[in-house]
Amino acid sequence: MIAQEKKKIQIEYAGRLNVDEENYPGAKILTRDESQQVHITQGSINMWSDKAIYYSGENFIEAYGNVVLIQGDTIHMTSKYIEYSGFTQLAFASGDVVLRDPNSTISSDTLYFDRVKQQAFYKNKGKVVKDTSGTITSKVGRYYMQQKKYQFVDDVVLVNKDATINSEYFDFYSDTGFAYLFGPSTITTTESKTYTEKGFYDTKKRNGYAVKNSKINYNNRIIEGDSLYFDDNIKFASATNNIKVTDTINQSIAKGHYAEVYKAKDSLFITKRALIVTKQENDSIYMHADKIMMTGKPKNRIVRAYYNAKIYKTDLSGKADSIHSNQQTGITQLINLSRFSSSDKFSTKRRPILWNIANQMTGDTIHLISNPETEKLDSLLVFNNAFIISKDSISKDGFNQIFGIRLKGLFNDENKLRQVDIIKNAESIFYARNDKQELIGIDKAKSGSISILFSEGDIEEYTRYNQIDGNLYPESKYPKNENRLKGFDWREDERPLSVEDLFKEDEPLVLPIIKGLEDYIPQDRFFDDELLERIKLAGKIGIENKAGRNIPDDEKGI
Repeated sequence: MIAQEKKKIQIEYAGRLNVDEENYPGAKILTRDESQQVHITQGSINMWSDKAIYYSGENFIEAYGNVVLIQGDTIHMTSKYIEYSGFTQLAFASGDVVLRDPNSTISSDTLYFDRVKQQAFYKNKGKVVKDTSGTITSKVGRYYMQQKKYQFVDDVVLVNKDATINSEYFDFYSDTGFAYLFGPSTITTTESKTYTEKGFYDTKKRNGYAVKNSKINYNNRIIEGDSLYFDDNIKFASATNNIKVTDTINQSIAKGHYAEVYKAKDSLFITKRALIVTKQENDSIYMHADKIMMTGKPKNRIVRAYYNAKIYKTDLSGKADSIHSNQQTGITQLINLSRFSSSDKFSTKRRPILWNIANQMTGDTIHLISNPETEKLDSLLVFNNAFIISKDSISKDGFNQIFGIRLKGLFNDENKLRQVDIIKNAESIFYARNDKQELIGIDKAKSGSISILFSEGDIEEYTRYNQIDGNLYPESKYPKNENRLKGFDWREDERPLSVEDLFKEDEPLVLPIIKGLEDYIPQDRFFDDELLERIKLAGKIGIENKAGRNIPDDEKGI
């Protein structure tokens, strides 16, 4: 490097050569003529200007007017003014500076170019243009030419036809179009707005990921998670670990540890302790399953929760192999899927179940029907093997039971089951009590159908139609082996009594470790010890140290 530093600047052409010892001691004043500019060289660089002051003792030149500096076939820099030291091989350019290489173009009011390190640096705002990757502006910028890498700092903005990126710290590779974002950053496209404090974006492929305090806003959905991936080409995003997806229109929140969102299809898939919370009236309804899928336009969503699906709200809870909810029709279906694994307790043993206040209802399929406009619970349908059980309020082992082919229930304004009609082949056992809650007897009967009115979960009155047989037994004479109807299955231990209970049957979950991105590595000082030593040596060689006169004071280490 020392041998290179001592190469003298050569004057290849000057129209006129003057000396002005009073104003420019020890210097030659070179000016152009009508045919061409002043031309100087050193090694692989060529420089042209309208005027130049050449200090041969210091191997230093000042160039004025339409200055052009070319290094080999890689660097082409233009400006109004350049200072260049042949000893340090450091150039300082000012006035409409533009530096071009095969990968990009830098423009700034002032720019430093270190030929030894092959780096360019600005600290008073600059702009970089990179083909299809876009235009990048920042307060501070540094270009590592051999790595084809930029480091931008402070108020960084990238704009291209596909996206606008704002960041505090921004590393950009001009050959690949890879951008690394650090500090508060946003990526805004026509499809989404992504916020992160550590992320990556491929400006060519239009995809990326974010791994710190990140979220993606898809117009009516906000996606948050420990790690987010997004692809603007297919309008897709996925999230891993501690996910929260907020539906701003339908006032619902989905949580889990893995999710996929297709914006164009208006679909959300979420798994790993999946939970959806939807606001209804002055309450919230919670739905949990192994997997949950939401599809459809806003205000017309369809929710499919499957495998060990559960719902919970303060006055209602349920459980089934699969739960389907249609926002447009207001119908929520609790069903069992057609699976035949002997280890699958739902498909082989357990029917869908619903709890409301003191009542337990089961059947092959259960439909909850709400008013789509008011979202108030309206009615209930149970298809095949309808069974309703409520524990008698006083006796220890007594249960009111009703069984039939089909059940229809109506809810009151407080979302409590008010009326139940069992249709076809109705069987019942009732603990009949008087106004003082004294047991009159145990009523067991069969009928074509039965209609029951409830009050606070207790049977208020009932009416049988087409009764086949029946009897009201004193408790002492009731046959002990007939106190349960066929198919009786009291499942109170499965009933979710809180949101936390929705997860109590789940297997332990081990979350994957997010590898993420390396932490931000701040720029080394451009004017580092090695460069300052070059400048110091240049001062010893010359009469005075002009080589370092444009170094900012805060970079001199003094």
